[in-house]
Amino acid sequence: MTRSDWILAAVLTLPPDARLTGITRIQQLGLDHGPDRPLHFVVARDHHIATDGIMLHRTERIPFADDHAVTPTAAYLAYCVDAIVLDAIIVGDWLLREGHMTLAGLVELARHDDWRAGSAQAVWIAPYLDARSWSTEESAFRAAVVFAGLPKPDLNVEITIDGRTIIADLAWLIWKLIAEYEGGHHQTDRRQYLIDIDRYALVRTTDLRYLQVTKEQMRNVIAVVTKVHAELVAGGYDGPAPDFGPHFRSLYRRIPAKTPLRR
Repeated sequence: MTRSDWILAAVLTLPPDARLTGITRIQQLGLDHGPDRPLHFVVARDHHIATDGIMLHRTERIPFADDHAVTPTAAYLAYCVDAIVLDAIIVGDWLLREGHMTLAGLVELARHDDWRAGSAQAVWIAPYLDARSWSTEESAFRAAVVFAGLPKPDLNVEITIDGRTIIADLAWLIWKLIAEYEGGHHQTDRRQYLIDIDRYALVRTTDLRYLQVTKEQMRNVIAVVTKVHAELVAGGYDGPAPDFGPHFRSLYRRIPAKTPLRR
């Protein structure tokens, strides 16, 4: 069965006023990230079920929704209740990039429905989201750098060299450093492989330093961030070294739920 089949099966077991929400609603839009189960739905009343693979949330009032699902922004608000910071950044970036949500709309909903679970977490995470991230891996890379206290990079920057334009995934041009996350297609797609070789040769004709980061390297994210710092220093950066203390470790913990917001 496909994901859509499982959602349809869940709908058939639920009352007609249940609406798709949370990460399930977001995955329905096309995101390939996060757990497949349980499937998340919400109703605006006190209704209890105990069905394997289904989480039926109860709320005082259904957020904006159609006949089947809440809006992507409302779904993200619900997702933030239990998400860890890193996943919330990855999912939030994707929603912004794909045009399913705006940052202003997220904050407006969270502040308006300040009583709703996830509102405080959504406001907390909002400053860390960026629509310019082109992939979930780039989002994770950027988050690790920023939460370690290093300067925030510009994203997907166009750089012209000898009349040709390349795009740098992450760039700190003031310190003459660009970095790229090399996804699996960079290794398996022969055409992409040849394009990469040509691009690397072009960058080597400049005074820019080029840092490549792979999926395998990201398994040791501290080593990757340390390498970024070393390259920044080589370009003249004299700011703080990366700090892998509490703020960095918070990437892997749930979003802080501070005192409920008040309008």
